[in-house]
Amino acid sequence: MRIKSTEKNSSSAHRSNIKENGDTVPLFANLDENIGKIKRDLGNSTDIVFRVIGVGQDGNQAIAIIYTDGLADKKIIDEFIMGALLKDLRMSDTEETHFPTDNVITILEKYALTTGEILELSDFKKLFHALLSGETIILVDGYNKGISASTQGWKDRGVTEPSAESVIRGPREAFSESIRTNTALVRRKIKDPNLWMETKHIGRVTQTDVAIMYIKGIVSDEIVEEVRIRLNRIDIDAILESGYIEELIEDEAYTPFPTVYNSERPDVIAAELLEGKVAIFVDGTPFVLVVPALFVSFMHSAEDYYHRADVSTLIRLLRYLGVFIALFGPSLYVAITTYHQEMLPTQLLISLVAQREGIPFPAFIEALMMEVAFEILREAGLRMPRTIGPAVSIVGTLVIGQAAVEAGIVSAAMVIVVSTTAIASFVFPSYNLANTIRMLRFPLMGLAASFGIFGIAVGVIALVLHLCSLRTFGVPYMSPFAPLVLSDQKDAIFRLPQWLMTTRPRLMSQKNITRDSSPSSKKPNAR
Repeated sequence: MRIKSTEKNSSSAHRSNIKENGDTVPLFANLDENIGKIKRDLGNSTDIVFRVIGVGQDGNQAIAIIYTDGLADKKIIDEFIMGALLKDLRMSDTEETHFPTDNVITILEKYALTTGEILELSDFKKLFHALLSGETIILVDGYNKGISASTQGWKDRGVTEPSAESVIRGPREAFSESIRTNTALVRRKIKDPNLWMETKHIGRVTQTDVAIMYIKGIVSDEIVEEVRIRLNRIDIDAILESGYIEELIEDEAYTPFPTVYNSERPDVIAAELLEGKVAIFVDGTPFVLVVPALFVSFMHSAEDYYHRADVSTLIRLLRYLGVFIALFGPSLYVAITTYHQEMLPTQLLISLVAQREGIPFPAFIEALMMEVAFEILREAGLRMPRTIGPAVSIVGTLVIGQAAVEAGIVSAAMVIVVSTTAIASFVFPSYNLANTIRMLRFPLMGLAASFGIFGIAVGVIALVLHLCSLRTFGVPYMSPFAPLVLSDQKDAIFRLPQWLMTTRPRLMSQKNITRDSSPSSKKPNAR
């Protein structure tokens, strides 16, 4: 088979017609010039592999195969690219063929290459992105076009158990750092053609793959368009984790409350998509973002829907009680012992006075020292090696607490209050909300030390007003409480049985609000 290079042009004429548009430079028709530019622009990096072979009847047609070692699968390259080139492009003239013998690019695209995805390249910007994404680049001498073949094959962590959102009952799979693995895990759970996905590259240097996923017909078109606008507005050099995206697209920057939800569990993301929300996948992180995010979303756990409704409701009530204790526990202790001793029973008051006898600090300074000490121990336990972290944090807490009481620096009652507060802060399913409660605890302690319970009341009013003023992608942050949506109370604090949860959240989607078409007036299969 003779291959005619009908698209060959002189390299000098081609260079004279080059028009640079930002970083976009057209490919040269000369193979050596293309290889030379790639080597120069990549600094002769040693992990970029170049392989030039000769094909055609006489082997006089030069083709270059370029890939990044460690990102591309060598087995795929050897079997489906190298083998195909040597077999299909070295056929003799005597062999009967129906190939278009005048265009090597067409032969490669339609007949020779058998890998999954084949794309045509015309400039170096696309070439570098494909090459550094694990794809194999094929350049042909005499053609100012190239081909990228999908050969990604780097090693990743794989699908493991979730570490940040563990449950007793539920799937034991979590997202990984590969965006394609993560989107596939969601598609395994939602096998609907209306599950749409859009992908773009964000980050001038990192060129990170970012994908948005939603269910067409359930999600609000206004929310999807708003997500697109905010992502297109991002102009930054690097996106290394989904936290970058979260901070750049959130509605309100000056708030301690998280307005973008994240999860590492595919079942949680699938459930959020079915409620009419949008998921944002970022390559390189196992945490997927979800918008809009309501306050109740951070109080719900995937396990709530895998247990009976009465058990799930009890657990949710315990969570809200934990929020109250973690937020107001030290503040109420400081306010009552400083200003409102008459609220305590006489025996308890006498016991507290006896414990505080000889304590050199007021209750506020005492609480502040203990809270700061515990936060330091908790952070130290997280950063230490896993083999010694838990032991050091537990021993440090016990030793420091006991020594502080015996030394007369703090009272035993304060140690009990701080310990109870710390335990209550671990009941939150969302780590982001737990951080918010930890932050707000300190200003409330200051208000309690300054004005007593009146100061706590002022802080609560300011907190409620701030929460009610927040919006997340056009949706009120405190819905379905403010504004009050009675139809959505079935899955807010209480969790009704599945056969009564027949509608989706009203403020999320107005298109397809029905989940279950069976009658909701009675339990299915009831006799």
